[in-house]
Amino acid sequence: MSSVIFDIETLGMPIESFDQIQQDYLLKFADTDEKREAEIQKLALTPLTGLIITVAMLNPDTMSGKIYYQANKREQSYSNDGKIEYISGDEKDVLRGFWEVIQRYDRFITFNGRTFDCPFIMLRSAILGVVPTRNLMPYRYDTKEHCDLLDQLTFYGATRKFNLDFYCKALGIKSPKSEGITGLDLGPLYSEGKYKQIADYCMGDVIATAELFRHWNEFLNVKN
Repeated sequence: MSSVIFDIETLGMPIESFDQIQQDYLLKFADTDEKREAEIQKLALTPLTGLIITVAMLNPDTMSGKIYYQANKREQSYSNDGKIEYISGDEKDVLRGFWEVIQRYDRFITFNGRTFDCPFIMLRSAILGVVPTRNLMPYRYDTKEHCDLLDQLTFYGATRKFNLDFYCKALGIKSPKSEGITGLDLGPLYSEGKYKQIADYCMGDVIATAELFRHWNEFLNVKN
């Protein structure tokens, strides 16, 4: 069975890009500067108020893949070992590239993809008029098409959820956060034009997810 792992990075739209009614709706409970800033940070978490700035995709069998990322110009390049292809463009280009690749695989693997990445991609595609090539929200309790590792590691919500960093450290896997970048750094990095640094950060999450998948498949994916 061919598999692909993917992850997205998102960025909230400027609050000024919304009309006054929308701004009032988004900030209706923000009665202090601190609360206002917290609500603005949350804009990256929903597809109606956030953009997809990077999608990283990796074949866990070959450890080769593609990163589609937003940048101010279209470019194509490769990692030093030639296994990772970088393709830049606008958000539509990112989504079109994703849909072109995802249809070639039997199964896709994510970490928290069912409640974040998958609906985010589908709704952003609808908003931008990009036609999907497959359903990213199939039957939840079958890992043959979509294996969401957060579902698997919590036994579908039976135990407490932890983030990817915590699971990696607990299972002896190199954490993607060990390089010192977190999601809070994405806005400043994007503003500074450090698009490839964001792309590499996203691929770091995907590589960690690949190791987490191997661990789950060996020790927790009971076949009988």
